[in-house]
Amino acid sequence: MRLTMIRPALLVLAALALCACATAPPGPPPPPDPKTLMGALETRIAILVEEQRHRLDPKARNLAIDPELSKIARARAADMASKNYLAHAAPNGDTSASLLMKQDEQWQGLLGENLAAQHYTKRSGVTVNEFAQRFLDEWMKSTPHRENMAFVNYDHAGVGAAVNSDTVYVALLFSTDMGLKPRPPEGPANAVTAFESPAAAAAAPPPAAVDPMRLRGTVGAQ
Repeated sequence: MRLTMIRPALLVLAALALCACATAPPGPPPPPDPKTLMGALETRIAILVEEQRHRLDPKARNLAIDPELSKIARARAADMASKNYLAHAAPNGDTSASLLMKQDEQWQGLLGENLAAQHYTKRSGVTVNEFAQRFLDEWMKSTPHRENMAFVNYDHAGVGAAVNSDTVYVALLFSTDMGLKPRPPEGPANAVTAFESPAAAAAAPPPAAVDPMRLRGTVGAQ
């Protein structure tokens, strides 16, 4: 009696052991969808830029994240991602400056823009901290990008990030009203004046009562 009860139990245990040996261990989970990480990437870039900005010039003003600039930056990044280009002007001619003027026709001041792009693979995915640091490192290698980050009078910023099947695009905007009053509604339409650097814009002669909006743009890619 005892033997006939033990033997089937042993057979069952042996079968379970064989099944366990034949099952392959689970592989690592796939990386998260990069689209779900763009908000976190924007936040991390904003933090790193603010920290680096004060290292470059301790007198630099703190940057307030501006919803209006963030909306424009995201629109620019999304357009670049959908159309696979890296440039200050979209194929239809839109720029961050023109989008800002559409949103706020009376705004006057200095607008700066840093752009960049990084490739990724589906296997590696996007790592927020690593990608944010690479964007910052690339901007730091370029004098115009560095000047934008260090310009002491900028006090507002917006970050936009977007992704397609193999590339992450980022638009970083800076602005200051430079003490200019809003453009009178009855005055002529705003126009864009380009300067070689933020410092050159700040050193320009005092504007007239109605001064064109000034644009500072730089492009960078890894």
